[in-house]
Amino acid sequence: METHAILPEARKQAMKASGLWPDRTLLDDFDRWVETAPERVAIVDHNSMTGAPTSLTYASLSQKVDRIAAGLARLGVGRSDVVSMQLPNWWQFVALHLAALRLGAITNPVMPIFREREMAFMLQLAETKVLVIPREYRGFRYEPMADAIRASLPALRHVLVIGGEGSSAFEPLLETDDRFAASLPGPDDVIEILYTSGTTGEPKGVMHTSNTLYSNMLPYAARLRLDRNDTVLMASPLAHQTGFIYGLVMPIALGAKAVFQDIWNAAKAVDLIAEHQATFTMAATPFLSDMADEATRRPAAVASLRTFLSAGAPIPRALVRRAAEHLGANIISAWGMTENGAVTTTRIGDPPDKTFETDGCPMEGMEIRVVDEVGAPLPPNAEGRLQTRGPSNFVGYLKHPEWYATDAEGWFETGDLARIDDDGYVRITGRTKDVIIRGGENVPVVEIEGLIYQHPAIQEVALVAMPDARLGERACAFAVLREDATLTFPELIEFLEQRRLTRNYLPERLEVVEAMPKTPSGKIQKVVLRGIAKTFTAAEG
Repeated sequence: METHAILPEARKQAMKASGLWPDRTLLDDFDRWVETAPERVAIVDHNSMTGAPTSLTYASLSQKVDRIAAGLARLGVGRSDVVSMQLPNWWQFVALHLAALRLGAITNPVMPIFREREMAFMLQLAETKVLVIPREYRGFRYEPMADAIRASLPALRHVLVIGGEGSSAFEPLLETDDRFAASLPGPDDVIEILYTSGTTGEPKGVMHTSNTLYSNMLPYAARLRLDRNDTVLMASPLAHQTGFIYGLVMPIALGAKAVFQDIWNAAKAVDLIAEHQATFTMAATPFLSDMADEATRRPAAVASLRTFLSAGAPIPRALVRRAAEHLGANIISAWGMTENGAVTTTRIGDPPDKTFETDGCPMEGMEIRVVDEVGAPLPPNAEGRLQTRGPSNFVGYLKHPEWYATDAEGWFETGDLARIDDDGYVRITGRTKDVIIRGGENVPVVEIEGLIYQHPAIQEVALVAMPDARLGERACAFAVLREDATLTFPELIEFLEQRRLTRNYLPERLEVVEAMPKTPSGKIQKVVLRGIAKTFTAAEG
């Protein structure tokens, strides 16, 4: 598939000249560790479908990677073809990505929460050639869903089911040791397409190369003092940029050990930390809150944990203090996006005013600034639109170059509001883009509003965030009903579930109002609604 990366040539040459792009791929590091440390453990996963853990050394993982690559080649996968993986945190996810790299194919991680509606759109846009799914995960069977959308996906040649049966089973890929023609990607080739939701009303396919990912991951590891002696616990989905960069790419690049958890449970996470002597983890704010609570009951079990980096949603300052006290670890705040990874983090050893009150300072090579409504840079401590530029910025949105939002000087419009202090530390203060961040995941507001508008009782609707102590934000639907119509919260949820909306995107409160607050031009004033929603909880309205 033609990816149409739109990175300007001038920026590409500037990154190479600066040395901020390392010009290497994950296979360079993986093959190095296979050769020099073959018996070192690379991955330990815990599969909730089978109930069994799997431990793979670099040597045994390499064997599986080569067999999967040979199997994919037999299925016709080659350079620039897209392999979509809707998988939990299982070893197969890592092996598939490495196998795709060997063939020059593109990995498209897809969150396991997505259902027919989202999947059909994403796979069609990516022109996915092979889709790999689990037989079952968290009580949901994936093959019937794939069968239901397959007719609408002419590019999709094969659906492989881990734990499946018959011709669709994934496991036969591991049973032969055929030769295959490798077609290794260059460091500037697109190797990852990852969807993110925004204000456009449809998911956006963010494209990354080895250089954009590595230029983020290497400074990140250096800042957090991580190396091959570390053990990374990753409970964030590998299909999310957090899990992909810091749970898949980083451990292999460092030659470290990765321990995967496929269903979040704080008690189990602490068990895994104790069993494997995990030293580092990264996750969204709710995970930090849950683990801090668990650590108060079992402090000895988390003694090996040196650093917990929390990102994806603003961290309440009180939570940072509580987690630091009970976990006994460095609590690092960060801000970033699917488009560029972690852009800012606090530093180990930062004073409390930075650790507890900011979202950190830029990674090596990255720059941030705040600008006013006309794009003029603002002085320190002034609130404005946050922009960023540097080596880890993505290379475009799949098939939508008009959404790139990057100016001629390389500044990317993040959609966030922020202040930057005199020392260069940023504090995210709000968002200009119309999304809700629930537990670190963006909720596509426009898309969901469009679905709600389809209900016959709805005259007008606006979806806004209401605060939540654990998840950061939840979605509240304000609605004006048609004359003589009625609508209850359960009826709204039933309506959306019938349209296969992902459960994490469902509103968690309905507030029926007589009229929407509006501007003179007729636009709904969501700022007013957000102010009202600040007083709400997720209880049904």
